[in-house]
Amino acid sequence: MQYREIGQSGIQASVVGLGAWALGGGSWWGPTDDDESVRAIQAGLDAGINLIDTAPGYGWGRSEEVVGRAVKGRRDDVVLSTKCGVWWQDDRGAPFFEAAGRKVKRCLRPETICEEVELSLQRLDTDRIDLYFTHWPAVEPDPTPIAVTMECLMDLKQQGKIRAIGASNVSLTQMDEYRAAGVLDANQPRYSMLDRTIEAEVLPYCQEHGISICAYTPLEQGLLTGKIGMDRQLSEGEVRNGIPWFKPANRQRVLDLLAGWADLTEAHHCTLSQLVIAWTVAQPGLTFALCGARKPDHVRENAGGGGIHLAPDELARMREDVEALGKPV
Repeated sequence: MQYREIGQSGIQASVVGLGAWALGGGSWWGPTDDDESVRAIQAGLDAGINLIDTAPGYGWGRSEEVVGRAVKGRRDDVVLSTKCGVWWQDDRGAPFFEAAGRKVKRCLRPETICEEVELSLQRLDTDRIDLYFTHWPAVEPDPTPIAVTMECLMDLKQQGKIRAIGASNVSLTQMDEYRAAGVLDANQPRYSMLDRTIEAEVLPYCQEHGISICAYTPLEQGLLTGKIGMDRQLSEGEVRNGIPWFKPANRQRVLDLLAGWADLTEAHHCTLSQLVIAWTVAQPGLTFALCGARKPDHVRENAGGGGIHLAPDELARMREDVEALGKPV
């Protein structure tokens, strides 16, 4: 496993992180077994993964509670990442969506952040959060200025409740505002070899300013593992339904792409998942890949991708192939 610093925080984290969204279950992910999730997290720790990324909104706190259970007794070996800004406790904030009978808001007011951090500390059963992200920007009709939000986060950092600050799903202008008001160590955007939008501006910006990229969905919700074949039927409400690459015609193109790398997986004695993860974390400015998984074997497999080093010509070949794939139809 390779390890890299989160921004300029001094915190060393594994290049492969465990994304814990699915551990919360619910309508997006369906039934989940908390005991198996605990075993999956612990398998990841044993395999060298120390970065675990969760959020209060993942199962309405369930994911954080499961993570807390899993790392008990091993807390000092873990880099815990969670978030604030998705709020459903009362009417404060800007309407976001409704789910499971809850009216969810975007809210980055200092008072709600202070409430959220305490709730997360309780669920995670810890006294500090290593990396604390704002999950989504505040918007009208409750547009808390970033400077106000950042002042609160810097105060929490001074108190020792959080160690580093990140922002997710933000623009360059918004990152400018975060940096003007404090220290921004990480950005968490969407990225996979099938969705490289951030390469145009976000990656160069973060490289220039020493901001780590913690990419979510690097395996494109499992499609890039090669294990979701043409016979897989997506259930109603499943999050994958909203991803164009899962449409049958597009899915076949991706499967054909992956099949063309059989010689690479053979040469590196690895799986497709591991090959894709290795390519992802080798991209300039791409610091960490947050890979979701709920089963111990899947987490161990993902961890293996953090120790594979692809040659420059292999990286270039894979990029040429994904660029030739084009966009989904």
